[in-house]
Amino acid sequence: MPARHADRRPRLMLRNRITARFRAWFDARDFVEIEAACLQVSPGNEAHLSAFSTQAIDASGARTTLHLHTSPEFACKKLLAAGEPRLFSLAHVFRNRERGPLHHPEFTMLEWYRAGEGYETLMRDAAALMALAAETAGARTFTWRGREGDPFADPERLTLAEAFDRHAGIDLLTCIAADGTTDRDRLAVGVTAAGLRVAADDTFADLFSRVLVARVEPHLGMGRPTILCEYPISEAALARPAPHDPRVAERFELYACGVELANAFGELTDPAEQRRRFEAEMDEKERVYGERYPVDEDFLAALAEMPEASGIALGFDRLVMLACGAGRIEDVLWTPVAETAP
Repeated sequence: MPARHADRRPRLMLRNRITARFRAWFDARDFVEIEAACLQVSPGNEAHLSAFSTQAIDASGARTTLHLHTSPEFACKKLLAAGEPRLFSLAHVFRNRERGPLHHPEFTMLEWYRAGEGYETLMRDAAALMALAAETAGARTFTWRGREGDPFADPERLTLAEAFDRHAGIDLLTCIAADGTTDRDRLAVGVTAAGLRVAADDTFADLFSRVLVARVEPHLGMGRPTILCEYPISEAALARPAPHDPRVAERFELYACGVELANAFGELTDPAEQRRRFEAEMDEKERVYGERYPVDEDFLAALAEMPEASGIALGFDRLVMLACGAGRIEDVLWTPVAETAP
């Protein structure tokens, strides 16, 4: 154990230095650091996010189900509604059903929010922090599994429509109506032509994800970072529609060396629309996994008071992993969660 820790320690100390420099970066820009409670009424309402759950027992012995949050997002937006204009959180978050070189059941999410500012500002923020992590680590390039990228280069900006056309030959926007309704069958034709499997029970989201993972993501962040933006509105449950095209949302993801690092939104602030989207996501979750999570009513109430804002979640451990040349996320965690027996 001491020898193994000694081998890991240089990367862990580098992690601490990056953390300190990130905090200084946010402080210099008048952000307030907040701490979100891990236990929440709802862990999040996205269909394919799975939570860890527990029972709170009061003095009378009554039990209430609570969940470890999958993101501090709901808490951060409540604070935006309360009047905090710029905030960030380095939060421990928890996701079940996830473990691998890029996934861990407990990890650190860096989230930050800007009231009254567009999500393009977050694109610049994310690029600056990626460069700052590389500078702190003394890394001139990022590499992962034979893929290489320059963390100091200006990111390529690519829409989902452009990416699907370039890498799969699919005209994505013809599969989405002006009101955001998706045409699953039309997309299935394109997916089949691209040489990918289509099952009878595949939804539009299933097919979209299959193309993204198999044909698009392997090309992202090569040579320089990629900002993948303008997701179909159906694939952005917490983002507002883009003003130039209601078929797509103000959502982007940042990639380096094929690794997804961050997910950002121009935030949806319509509580009725957010409720509709959450219910649709939970219907899909129940169909696939046989379970659903409650909606946080306080969160929906806060949306009615929340100013226009943009927000982003960055996988801090993944960024540290790339900055120090590690091969697995566990290599940059101080105390990884032990593997459970099958």
